[in-house]
Amino acid sequence: MKTKALSLIASSLFCIPAMAQTTAQEMFDNPERCGGVYYAYPTVERHDTPAPKGFKPFYVSHYGRHGSRYLISDNDYKWVLDAFHKADAAGALTPFGHNVMDRLDSVWVEARGRGGELSPLGARQHRAIANRLYHAYPGVFTDDAEITAKSTTVMRCAHSMFAFVEGLKENNPKLQIPRESGERAMVYLNYHSPESGPYAGHEGPWYQDYRKFKAEKTNPHRMMKELFNDSLYVRRCVDPEGLMWGLYWVAVDMQNMESDISFFDVFTPQELFDLWQVFNFNFYACNSSYPLAKGLHVDNAKNLVRNILETADDYVANGKRGATLRFGHDGNIIPLATLLQLDNSVAYEADPYKLYEVYTDWRISPMASNIQMTLFRNDKTGEIIAKFMLNENEVHIPVKTDMFPYYKWDDARAWLTKVLETPSAHFMQ
Repeated sequence: MKTKALSLIASSLFCIPAMAQTTAQEMFDNPERCGGVYYAYPTVERHDTPAPKGFKPFYVSHYGRHGSRYLISDNDYKWVLDAFHKADAAGALTPFGHNVMDRLDSVWVEARGRGGELSPLGARQHRAIANRLYHAYPGVFTDDAEITAKSTTVMRCAHSMFAFVEGLKENNPKLQIPRESGERAMVYLNYHSPESGPYAGHEGPWYQDYRKFKAEKTNPHRMMKELFNDSLYVRRCVDPEGLMWGLYWVAVDMQNMESDISFFDVFTPQELFDLWQVFNFNFYACNSSYPLAKGLHVDNAKNLVRNILETADDYVANGKRGATLRFGHDGNIIPLATLLQLDNSVAYEADPYKLYEVYTDWRISPMASNIQMTLFRNDKTGEIIAKFMLNENEVHIPVKTDMFPYYKWDDARAWLTKVLETPSAHFMQ
């Protein structure tokens, strides 16, 4: 019987789950989504399907991306602002260009010196996620719970961890939660193989397709006419494509700041949608199930899955209750979601023009995205079941069950073990 069960798990291991269809109109209706992985964590009302009778939660295994942040570098704001001030000094701005420059000046007041940092919204996101987790499973977070929290060495991840822990302790101040942010855990929190790094560079087989797609989708001519009154100045002094992308990054990240300023009026809906398609393809090709990558990026998550299995085994074998909290980046949670084959996380599409229909980065990894695996035990029978959540929504894994969203832990564990033993290239074709 056990052999038959493992055979069923193995046969389903590389089934690609059904994808949620994305339309251009869906993006037009909510331009914030055109930020892709810059999309701020959406408001969530967590709904947990009651566990089968007799089962109680005892362990949560968690991986979370850092929360909303400012653009990676101060210069991401400053060079765009400087371009406008230079044009202003030359008398080359239209009235609308002046208006955009004034807004950039206001944004710089908040953003200066904060490049790459967690924003206040990012901290609030993690406190709220922790609060909802606590109220979903208060029996996990008892006074004697064994809870650990580890983040990558990047400060926005550490600050996300601090905010999450704070959210738990606001509900139970007696919780003891040691926190760690060091190189020791980087081997699974933020692992990238020696092969996957060079692949993401300009010599990778994805790059020429990406470069041409980007050129075709970047059309700044209308925008330049709206911002500048001197075409000769634009030709001599402005990089139209570069400035369009610089304004795009500022525009899509505004949702992560405290300011209520918007730059979406600088773009038409189609322009925003086109730029997002390029960004979406870039992230997919360098982090997920892009066919030409042959599972290279997805395999980066195997150290993390191994840690998930080892820590779960420890809690199960030793009768402990508590949680393992991990904090990292979009480039970690996307391969993890793909490797676990969570709903909407896997696609097999090499054509960048068709990709958005089957793969959308913002569904998987908005700011503060998270994956939670919770284990439940029946104290009378000793049986254990598991549930998986992506961004606090119950999701499928490719394991047979007659009690979704719950899976027998023996089956889920056998499948996770099989994932570690099987090259991801086997299902990326």
